[in-house]
Amino acid sequence: MMDWTRLISSERYGKEHSPRAVTEMRTEFQRDYDRLIFSAPFRRMQNKTQVFPLPGSVFVHNRLTHSLEVSSVGRSLGTDVARELIRRRPALADTSLADIGAIVSAACLAHDMGNPPFGHSGERAIRSFFAEGAGSSLRTYTTADGQRLSDAEWADLTSFDGNANTLRLLTHRFNGRREGGFVMTYATLAAVVKYPYTATTTPKEGKFGFFQSERDTYLRIAGALGIPCTLTPDGVTAMRHPLVYLVEAADDICYEVMDIEDAYKLRLLSADEALGLYLAFFSPDERRRLSAAYPETTSPGDRVAYCRSCVINALERAAVNVFVDNEEAILAGTFTGSLIDHMPEPLLSAYRHCERVAYARIYNSREVTDIDLAGYRIIYTLLELMTEAVLQPDKAYSRLLLQQVSAQYQLDAPRLIDRIMAVLDYVSGMTDVYALDLYRKINGHSLPSV
Repeated sequence: MMDWTRLISSERYGKEHSPRAVTEMRTEFQRDYDRLIFSAPFRRMQNKTQVFPLPGSVFVHNRLTHSLEVSSVGRSLGTDVARELIRRRPALADTSLADIGAIVSAACLAHDMGNPPFGHSGERAIRSFFAEGAGSSLRTYTTADGQRLSDAEWADLTSFDGNANTLRLLTHRFNGRREGGFVMTYATLAAVVKYPYTATTTPKEGKFGFFQSERDTYLRIAGALGIPCTLTPDGVTAMRHPLVYLVEAADDICYEVMDIEDAYKLRLLSADEALGLYLAFFSPDERRRLSAAYPETTSPGDRVAYCRSCVINALERAAVNVFVDNEEAILAGTFTGSLIDHMPEPLLSAYRHCERVAYARIYNSREVTDIDLAGYRIIYTLLELMTEAVLQPDKAYSRLLLQQVSAQYQLDAPRLIDRIMAVLDYVSGMTDVYALDLYRKINGHSLPSV
């Protein structure tokens, strides 16, 4: 059984034995949030696709605005859960439980930072490049000094996941950077790891929480927090940190509910269709009250936004109840599924219906599949050229390419896997616009102004 007193640790990764500033007024978890929001990787998310292409005349969500909204919902979830747990068990008032809102908020802010450009199609393109593209030759590639990729390392590449890349981004020591990466608290880092297992032990294909390069990092964090882990010859499987459920719920609530509103703005759904999807979350009496809350003269967009906010509020309250009612199972690691899976009716049926509509009308829309096509081509090209460059750095063209890359990326690392991971660090950190611009330059379709 996991213990809240250990799980809410403010110990900082990479700074475990350093003295803390006694004059600091912020909590350690508030510092996590501030450290993230002022970072360059976080700012770059404003130019990364969430679902739809980056906005032109119509605003839709990008990775940054999505993460801010998830963080807001996560703070509410965490604060309400802490309040309810303390109300039910007053003895917990003397613990750090009151910090849950700040921890979840910071973890939500970071949860998408490891995602590559072009949304989920970017992840699929990276996996596909190694599994069936030009990168598949690396499976049998042997360096001059006899190095080859292990089975576990190969699984990391062919199962590349933005979640695992987030932990790497937050903890990896890039060239010229300090030990510990972002030097985040153990609690926030563990709350980010949605899938606490390696690619070789994942029960869900394509979803895992840390690469082999961060395996020991995660084990160190889990050990300090008292999170049970199982080590086998195949890899690592661990229990989730309880706050992962709140981070996951905030993400689930925001993307499913907000995608409906974005689809309305892009005219993929009519106002009546969007309102119908939102009103289905409520009982007949509640629907009548919601419909009466705004006058007939209210614009369709305002009505959609109002109902969307009511849906988020209802899902937040339900998620808090599910978490608190199942606290013992969550701490014991026996809770199955997500908080959304345990929602009462009509919330669960309405949420599932939104999923089906989103899959049929949104995620397979022309606007989204166009991004898939472009993303595959761009990422395939960049990965093919960059992997060749790090494998054969003495070639003239390789030298030109490598000169374009920041020195923070360890493209000349002595180990083969480290060089390949450095390429992924570079490509996954790109914005959509930067990746497209570099692709055009490489192909001679764009020249710098003279």
